Amino acid sequence: MSTIMTTPVRPVVRADERREIRVAVHAGDPLVLAGLRSALGAGPGITLRDDPATADVLVAVAGNEPHRIPAGPARLVLVADKPNQAELWAAVERGLAVVVARSEATPGRLLRAVADAHAGRGDLPADQLGSLLRGISRLHKEVLEPRELTLSGLSPRETEVLRLLAEGFDTGEIARRVAYSDRTVKNILHGLLSRFGLRNRTHVVAYALREGLI
Repeated sequence: MSTIMTTPVRPVVRADERREIRVAVHAGDPLVLAGLRSALGAGPGITLRDDPATADVLVAVAGNEPHRIPAGPARLVLVADKPNQAELWAAVERGLAVVVARSEATPGRLLRAVADAHAGRGDLPADQLGSLLRGISRLHKEVLEPRELTLSGLSPRETEVLRLLAEGFDTGEIARRVAYSDRTVKNILHGLLSRFGLRNRTHVVAYALREGLI
């Protein structure tokens, strides 16, 4: 009787699942800081970093001065009871992804929050999300709208020019469709290229589509 030899099947692991998450910690109280570092450093797949600029995720405890939370490329997990509007906005400016209540900040909960933030999943309590949305609405009405800007960072005419460019129209055709001069359309495109650090028209269309601006 013949024996069939088989090769064990190994599970396929995506690159982002194999990669360790680099985590930095910020807290004003040295004891709290040490406790967070101890709790997170013991987690599987976690590498602690001292510099938030080299981290994927920053875990910060809200204090009396939210603006002191380091800014950088890391996504932010904020540990706070009930952050006020100023704290929420300061956290948003620093890449807020997840808010964890102090009473729930166990090692397991923090590790889940880090994983969610790293994967791009947001998690805010309902009341804080409502406060944030009301603030965004007020920002739009009081600050952006009077300056002919939208929450995307584009003006309505910039958005229209980008949409037409993405549909394949050239400068002259766009100018005729939106009733601008050729020079105005060129100035709008030049402004977009300069603002976002892009190379050419193809690049600006690709960027706008990738970021969901149009």
